[in-house]
Amino acid sequence: MSPPFIQSVKQLIPAERYFDDAIATLAYGTDASFYRLLPKLVLRVETEAEVVSLIKLAHQHQVAITFRAAGTSLSGQAITDSVLIVLGENWQQREVRGLGEQIRLQPGVIGNDANSVLRKFQRKIGPDPASINSCKIGGIIANNASGMCCGTAHNSFQTLAGMRVVLFDGSILDTEDGPTVAAFRQSHASLLTALGQLAEQTRANTLLLQKIQHKYRLKNTTGFSLNALTEFTDPIDILIHLMVGSEGCLGFISSVTLNTVPDYPHRASALLVFPDIEQCCHAVTVLKQQPVAAVELLDRRSLRSIEHKAGMPDWVKNLSVSASALLIETTAASASLLQQQIQQINVALQGYLLEQKVPFSTDPKIYNQLWAIRKGTFPAVGAVRETGTTVIIEDVTFPIAQLAAGVLRLQQLFDKYQYNEAIIFGHALEGNLHFVFTQGFADTAEVARYAAFMQDVAHLVAVEFGGSLKAEHGTGRNMTPFVELEWGEEAYQLMWQIKHLLDPKAILNPDVVLSHNSQIHLQNLKPLPATDPLVDKCIECGFCEPVCPSRKLTLTPRQRIVVQREIASLTRSGADKARLKQLQQAYEYQGNDTCAACGMCSTACPVGINTGDLTRQLRAKNNTRWQGLAKVIASRFSTVAQTARLGLSVGNTLQKLLPFWHNAMPTAHYMKSSELASLSSCTKAGSDTSLQQQPSQNNVDLIPVIYFASCSGRVMAPAANSKDKRSLIQVMQALLAKAGYQLIMAEGLDNQCCGMPFQSKGQFAAAGQKQQQLEQWLLQVSDNGRLPVLSDTSPCSLTLTGKLDARLNISDSVDFLVDFVLPKLQLTQLNTPIALHVTCSASQLGHAEKLKQLLTACTDQVVIPEGISCCGFAGDKGFVLPELNASALESLQPQVQACTQGVSTSRSCEIGLSKHSGIEYQHIAYLLDACAN
Repeated sequence: MSPPFIQSVKQLIPAERYFDDAIATLAYGTDASFYRLLPKLVLRVETEAEVVSLIKLAHQHQVAITFRAAGTSLSGQAITDSVLIVLGENWQQREVRGLGEQIRLQPGVIGNDANSVLRKFQRKIGPDPASINSCKIGGIIANNASGMCCGTAHNSFQTLAGMRVVLFDGSILDTEDGPTVAAFRQSHASLLTALGQLAEQTRANTLLLQKIQHKYRLKNTTGFSLNALTEFTDPIDILIHLMVGSEGCLGFISSVTLNTVPDYPHRASALLVFPDIEQCCHAVTVLKQQPVAAVELLDRRSLRSIEHKAGMPDWVKNLSVSASALLIETTAASASLLQQQIQQINVALQGYLLEQKVPFSTDPKIYNQLWAIRKGTFPAVGAVRETGTTVIIEDVTFPIAQLAAGVLRLQQLFDKYQYNEAIIFGHALEGNLHFVFTQGFADTAEVARYAAFMQDVAHLVAVEFGGSLKAEHGTGRNMTPFVELEWGEEAYQLMWQIKHLLDPKAILNPDVVLSHNSQIHLQNLKPLPATDPLVDKCIECGFCEPVCPSRKLTLTPRQRIVVQREIASLTRSGADKARLKQLQQAYEYQGNDTCAACGMCSTACPVGINTGDLTRQLRAKNNTRWQGLAKVIASRFSTVAQTARLGLSVGNTLQKLLPFWHNAMPTAHYMKSSELASLSSCTKAGSDTSLQQQPSQNNVDLIPVIYFASCSGRVMAPAANSKDKRSLIQVMQALLAKAGYQLIMAEGLDNQCCGMPFQSKGQFAAAGQKQQQLEQWLLQVSDNGRLPVLSDTSPCSLTLTGKLDARLNISDSVDFLVDFVLPKLQLTQLNTPIALHVTCSASQLGHAEKLKQLLTACTDQVVIPEGISCCGFAGDKGFVLPELNASALESLQPQVQACTQGVSTSRSCEIGLSKHSGIEYQHIAYLLDACAN
């Protein structure tokens, strides 16, 4: 990479978005595929102008560049050994048009976020990939993504309404801007003429035209979108449709407008098990003519992979060896129409013999469980794979009439190459099958086995059945060598002509989609070495990244695991000690210190990995010297809590002396004076936390409830400028009394703690010590579990889940308020918007909907900020690493500026939320008490 290029880039991209160090290039050199390349340079771009300048520089200096959105691609499209251009956070704009019939999106918008803004119109985008909660619009369009329901009618290509694209020379075409289009027609007349001629020649070539039409009657993303040449005559339309599925090889998509599709509110699902694959696939041909939204096929091996999962019917274990199932969904605009459709489908299938079935159900609990079965197949294979192997998911299409034969032939190939764990499932209505298997690349024999298997698969699908080798995952690196086999030489050369026209210097994502290297799919295979049992099952899919609070600041959970794998590998081999030292030193802050260890990653992970567990374990190894002190603190907890109260009092006093504080401590690494001032406004030393005697109401004795108040609530009272300065303890007492309950603050509470402050720092012995002490205390004060216990803070409740004596009846405040308090209250609704923050703990406890229920009882204007899962305050990290909290809540204030207040269920979280929102956040009990008559 030439020095002039580097110098120009450094002048363009700020240092905080320019990465060439060991840890960043490793972290970003990974996507969801089984390939890895280390980029020489990673650039985080925030504006289209930056992209334009970078493309011009790359073109001038002939430097290869690759664009990356979320990195959830499965075929190696988003990696490079040159320059990787990563979307920053400023690519989130979206514009809903009309009543949701269209939506204009920038490439950084997550697919599900687009659907969220469309939901009130009962519309959605057409593509529905399985990664829709993580993948971004740029990747969805660049890969022509589809999914379970959209088929070929509603994929990215078919729903495209407009596009803004940056081409190889830095020029911009916006098809929704008339002057831009007119100028482009003049400035790029030769390019448009060439595209028009290619289209005319293609349409005039009868055999080639028939092949293209056949290929796109199927789901097909192999190679470039040649149907752009056959379905459109205007070169502008041809150009933007060629961009769909181009995988960043033809240009950069800076915004896109999509026609949306209906999102019907009424749905029903059924699971039908057939005795063999032939009958199963024959039923698919019948269902193709019925009002179904999705039909998913699961072969016997896929059913076997999840038969032991919780909630699975017992009969799944006893199905015959040849059994195959169809998961069917139908949706409708009304309940009556839905019932008509169910009846019509049942009549169409009544002649089929079934081994078992779950009949159509409109019960969300049942149909969600059925879809959990389908979605659990891929992670089920990943969870049982041998450490050191990777999970490969391939994606092919057979003509629907040959689907059964295709499944049987694939199963024979599994047996031939001894992929005994391989499963088949997929979108049967389109003949689109996914097959999943585990593969090691540690030795040449394993690589040779994979190579021979893929040769046979390619010949089977593309030649024998005339299908497509990539239905919806994009060509990538692993199918690039087989594009010509599938399409034939004439179509293949046509794709190369398109590439040369739109990327004449071959700088845009080379070796993806098209390559002269016939072995590209066997090179740069990703190592997955044993690292730690806590994370060894990670398949590096990236689903965890959108919910991680440190994703904008340092590393994501996927990247932490990638780096730890490299550290483990280098440690074992003893090679490249300089690189090992670099990674270890950089990881201390980027991986360890700035991990909130909140566990939100586990909620999005297909195999349930909590990277926070790994972080806590690493902290335990690093903090052994503090074990003695941690035990002392645990044994004298009440004294420490009292000291903390005193410290907060002093801190509030020092707020008035901030200039002197800053001058006295100029070298302090943590808590600059400005940060202390900001946080002091949100905290105050614990005020009166005593419970007052409450008289019986209506001559009925109050029901006693043991109150376990969190240490944070006992130490920190509301902010000095709070409208309601009562402690949470006092508010909870008043609120529950209105519902007929009496809180009992038992003697000895001051010395109790759930153990989380110790656990988060890897001090497991001290955490266990506090939990044992708490268990004994709760058993004593609750009369061995006779009296219920109320835990007022979500993080404490989550920490204690499954840890204490089963006799104890402990309820989190959210559960208790919804189940026992809310039904007994008379509430006056407020006519004002109120913000809700569902803490990471509340989310993992499954409290999101219950919190919405509580807030909705108080106001019909509930505001839930988008893109914020964990606030990043993480216990005390908001005090010692305020940049984590600031980064996690960067987008909060604009989203809640119309709100008068915010509610949550954790005092420490509320401190950071108040600081970064401009409104006060308090426990939801405050709002309920204010609204209760």
